[in-house]
Formats: sequence, C-alpha cells, structure tokens
Amino acid sequence: MKIKKNKTEKMHEKTENPSFDPKQFIKTLPEQCGVYRMLNLQGEVIYVGKARNLKKRVSSYFLRHHDSPKTEAMTAQIAGIEIIITHSENEALILENTLIKRLQPRYNILFKDDKSYPYLLLTNHDYPRLISHRGDRSFGGQYFGPYPTMSTARDSVHLLQKIFKLRNCEDSYFQYRTRPCLQYQIQRCSAPCVKFITQEAYQQDVRRAQLFLQGKNQQILDELIQDMNLAAQDLNFEKAARLRDQIATLRRVQEQQYVHGKGGDVDVIVALCESNAVVVGLMMIRHGQVIGHKSFFPKIPVEITQADIIAEFISQHYLSVEEPRPIPKQILISDYNKPLTEFTEGFDWLSSALSQEAGYKVRILHRVRGEKRQWLQLALTNTEHAMKTMLAEKASLLQRFKDLATCLGLEKTPSRLECFDISHTQGEATVASCVVFDQTGPLKRDYRRFNIENITGGDDYAAMRQALLRRYTRLKHGEGKLPDILVIDGGKGQLSQAKQVLAELEIQGVHILGIAKGVTRKAGMEHLFFDERPDPIEIQADSPALHLLQHIRDEAHRFAITAHRNRRSKNRQVSPLQTIPGIGAKRRRQLLQHFGGIQELKRVSVDEIAKVEGISYVMAERIFNALHS
Repeated sequence: MKIKKNKTEKMHEKTENPSFDPKQFIKTLPEQCGVYRMLNLQGEVIYVGKARNLKKRVSSYFLRHHDSPKTEAMTAQIAGIEIIITHSENEALILENTLIKRLQPRYNILFKDDKSYPYLLLTNHDYPRLISHRGDRSFGGQYFGPYPTMSTARDSVHLLQKIFKLRNCEDSYFQYRTRPCLQYQIQRCSAPCVKFITQEAYQQDVRRAQLFLQGKNQQILDELIQDMNLAAQDLNFEKAARLRDQIATLRRVQEQQYVHGKGGDVDVIVALCESNAVVVGLMMIRHGQVIGHKSFFPKIPVEITQADIIAEFISQHYLSVEEPRPIPKQILISDYNKPLTEFTEGFDWLSSALSQEAGYKVRILHRVRGEKRQWLQLALTNTEHAMKTMLAEKASLLQRFKDLATCLGLEKTPSRLECFDISHTQGEATVASCVVFDQTGPLKRDYRRFNIENITGGDDYAAMRQALLRRYTRLKHGEGKLPDILVIDGGKGQLSQAKQVLAELEIQGVHILGIAKGVTRKAGMEHLFFDERPDPIEIQADSPALHLLQHIRDEAHRFAITAHRNRRSKNRQVSPLQTIPGIGAKRRRQLLQHFGGIQELKRVSVDEIAKVEGISYVMAERIFNALHS
C-alpha cells in the first residue's frame, strides 16, 4: 500500500485557514483502486470510502450537484483528502471496513455489534454435555450455529433437552452425583450421572440431536417410529410409550418450523427506511431451518439508498477484523426494484471479497423465487415489526420528555438529561455513575463512572461533590455537551452539592432535579426537588414524566452498582501485602510460605514476623501495622 498526501494538505498543517482546491487535487489522483479519507479543518476524518478508480470516485463529489443537503454539507466541510492506494479491489474493501471501525467517521454508516455470535456446543465426553457457548471456539467439541442471539441459542438447548434429554451440567457436578438432580425429575435429562441410561443409549440420543441440528428431522422420525414398533412387538410398552411421546414432541416442533428448506446455510438481509429511521434485519438459516432473526439500528448521517445500506452492512458485518464472523455460501438481499446492472456492479465486488475471505464461493442473490422468496418475505416481515416497535418507542419517549417539560414548567422541551448515583458497601470501593438520556433513549457511549478516592467512607455528599466536579470541569473545557437537566439520585443534601459545584464552575443554564425515594421507598412515591423551589413537586404516579425519571434513575443505579461490584471484587483479589512499600514478590512469597497463608500471618506478632529471613524488625512493624490498620 502507498499513502499519498496532496500538497494542499501540507499547507493545511501550517495555516489556520486552509483553502482546499478540489480541481487541482483531482488532477493529482491516480486511476487506481484504493481508499480515500476526507478531513475537516481540524484534521478529523469525517468520511472514509473505497474506489475502484480513485480519480473518478473522488471527482464525483465535486463535479456534480448533490440532491441530498447532508451530502452537500459534508462536501462543504472537506479541507483535505488522504488516499491509500491498494494492490487489489478486495484489499481496498477490507481496508475501508477497518478504517471505519477504528476511526468511526461522522458521515459513515456505523453498525455497532461488538458481541460475537453464540453457538451450541456438544463437548467431547463419554456422556457429552450440550450448552450454549459464546467466544473462542478452541474448546474441544462439536459446534453448531451461529445463532443470532443468546436467547435463541438457549431456547434451542432447552428444546433439545426436552426431546433428547441431554445433560447440560458442569463436569465437576456430573462426576460426583449420587442421585438424579431436578433436571431428571422434570424430564429434561436421562440422568447419565447415576447410570440411569447406558452409554450406548445416551450416544444414540446425542447422534439424533446432531441430526436434528443438521435439519434431518425426517430421518430421526423414521428411526424413532421403527424403534417404537420394535418395542411394541417385544411387549415393552413403557419404552414404546416414551418413544411415542418423543415422536409427538418432534412433530410439533417440526410444525412450528414452518419455513424449512432442503438444506444449506443462508443469511437473509433486508433494510427499511422510514421517518429518518433505519432498520437492517438479518435472518439466519442453517441446514434449511430458520434459527433466528436479529435487527440492527444504525445511524445514517447522509441520505443513502437501501441497497447501499445493505452493501455497507455486509462489508462491516462479515469483514470485521476485530470480530470475524462466519460467512455463509449464500446471502439473500432484497432488490427494491433497482436495475439489475446496478446490483451487479455493486455486489460483485462484495461477493469477490467475501469469497476470498471465506475460502469458498460466496454468492449474493436477489430477485429469487420459491422458498428463497419466502425467506426474504419472512425477514422483511420481522424487520417491519422491529421498525414499528422502534418508532413506537421513540414516540413514547418523546412524549415523556414533553410531559416532563410541562410538569416542571419549562418553556422548552429538554433534549438531554444526565443522572448521577453513588454506590458503595459500608464505604468500601465507592463508585459514582453518570448516565445520559436524549429523546431517542440511553446514550451509552456517553456513560461515565468515577472511582471516588480520598473521602471519608460512606460520605455520599463528598462522593457526589467529587463526581460532579470531575464531570463538569471536563464539560466546561469543551470535552462534552452540557445537559438541560441534571438529575441527582438523592434529596436536598445531594441537591445542594450539585448547586455548589455548578456555581463554583460558573455553569449556567442547567436545571437541577433531585429524586428522593421518600419514607416508604416505593415507586411512585418519590419526592422531587427542582431548582430553587422550596417544596417538592407533585407528579402523578402514572405520569409519563415520572416514568422517564424512574427509568433514568434506575439506569444510573444499575450502572453504579455494577461498577462498584467490579471494583470491590478487584480490590478483594489483591493481597494486602502488595500495598506495603518495600515488600516485593520475593518477600511476599517468603512470608506466605513461612506462615502458610495471609490469615496466619495476621495472627502472629511483630517478633514472629521479624524471624522470617530478610525481614527486619522495622519492616515487620510496617507489615503488622498494615495488616491491622
């Protein structure tokens, strides 16, 4: 790869008001494939794109009129362009995806999905264990999937337990059982731990579970029917009845899987745009069976077609360097009546890159018929439902903000709320949380937590003051956006700390609202203290405004207590010897070996500690005082 910067950009580094001459810059561009990065006056990357021909692609931004106002606004901000020439088109596609994930430019579509997909795992064991698994697949066993969500994977585990009665317990639990557990009692396990089933019979159930996961339901039914008839002929009616029930359960499951194909792994991707909202739906089909659907809600900075959204999703989803995902041999996409030539030009490039990444031919199909058309329609139906749900939630949340403005007597509807909460255990590992909401819901990227230090344990007022000072000192210096309303989980004491901090920092225009739980500490009975009003505000228990405040308060509490537990757990895993100056790894090892552990060391006197080789009497006193402070 080669990185090429134009002369204008070098001038930008020296000038406060750079002037970018696009016509002159375009003359220097090569007619090769590569990636381009657009920069604003501050040198920030605002857009990353790929091109088969850099000269033609970049010039298109400046040599024609754009119908989209947002695209015009982006073009007006360009103060420099960097290009990276690549050896191949596929290399440009992968590099573009990597840069988008790393730089997160303002005008690129960003699909946020940092979690890996779960699988079902059958372990290597005489009596294999069936579990849902997410993460590294180096653990020994056979994997099935992936599944779109963990809940889908868990549901599959429960279903297989019901039909084939496979165990899901830990090996350490399995090895030391002397009687069946509750799973056996509710008929979800055949109790191999106490040999209620032979290894051969259990392996037969495992084999049939594997066939089920491979979509070979009819083969399983034929085997079960044959076994049931043989058991009936041998007058083993109890076994025949169990097999009959198993067959009935399997048939009901097969009826519920109303979309069932002839086999193969397929992903179906559709996109919907409505009311400035975008939803991308991904439906996974494995061995001809629909195993689940997942919806993505990206933020679209510029007007873009649905086909382009799908292309961006395919690129970022399957070509992720940080979290590589399995690539199926077929990807179905909806055509949205776009001309065939435009689809061929746009998606051939993607198909080639995916094939190179996967090591086998990957086809991107549209305008399909038959069962594939049914899959597309099913994915579209699920995505439409996700879109309706999202729009309804947005409308409900906006109404809550409007109702809050009415209840508080504000002239303008607030657009941003911040809520603070404190969490500790008897003063230990105090943590403050800050959560942020806007009219679309929680802004988790703006959440912050603060480890509180150098205060008296349990002093919530001092903890709140420290957290607010740290937060709003940064915001005052331009490291974020000030809220319209600052919400404090607490009464008048915490509220006064917030007022003092904002006054000291000379921050104006931020309303302060305190939420006290009241005497009964029940939801709907909170006392609300707003700004300088001496008396609490009365809001009805069923008011949307109160529901919004309860939501942000509970979210702040959840975030704070999670951070506190993590910090407390981390602190308790650290040996108290590590905090003593002059005690290194060698001396810690000598002390622990000499006394047999930290508890015995705490019981002995200074004289006994000084008897350890390499420990002086002064050092022994220091150790004793540190352990008993």
